[in-house]
Amino acid sequence: MNNTRTMETTTWTPGAATLTGGLSLESLLRTEKSGTQTMLRLVLAGVLFPHGAQHLLGWFGGYGLAGTVEGMNTVLGIPVALATFAVFVEFFAPIALVVGVGGRLAGLGLAGLMAVAAQTHASSGFFMNWFGTLEAGAEGFEYHLLAIAIALAVAVRGSGAFSVDRWLARRIA
Repeated sequence: MNNTRTMETTTWTPGAATLTGGLSLESLLRTEKSGTQTMLRLVLAGVLFPHGAQHLLGWFGGYGLAGTVEGMNTVLGIPVALATFAVFVEFFAPIALVVGVGGRLAGLGLAGLMAVAAQTHASSGFFMNWFGTLEAGAEGFEYHLLAIAIALAVAVRGSGAFSVDRWLARRIA
């Protein structure tokens, strides 16, 4: 006997945890057994984690939370609460990606973060400062576009193979 019922355009299965709008926890966690998705989430995490560690902990020559938030606020005009939130996303989302838990949300958060960062670099043009022709600290937004594309791929397709998301989705189903 099939216990699946269709309600409007959303499929509902009795017993599945359901979030608002008919979105189920299972659909949020569901992901293919894809090595490509695994690679994308791990590369994104590996590239963005050091930046998050700079901004939150002061590692790798960073300013730490207070210095980063102050700089984002005074130089870029980003409100303190949003700057603080951004630093936490930039630090914790890559950790979630390494583990493969909440990959869709982590990807979406990082895509949004990189979109804002790209806007702050738009005045420097498209290209990174590969040859040192721009003033110190000035970089283009090409890197941000790559990070956005990878983050959106994870947000849309999920965490892939070897992820807690995949394991949890199978347990819930």
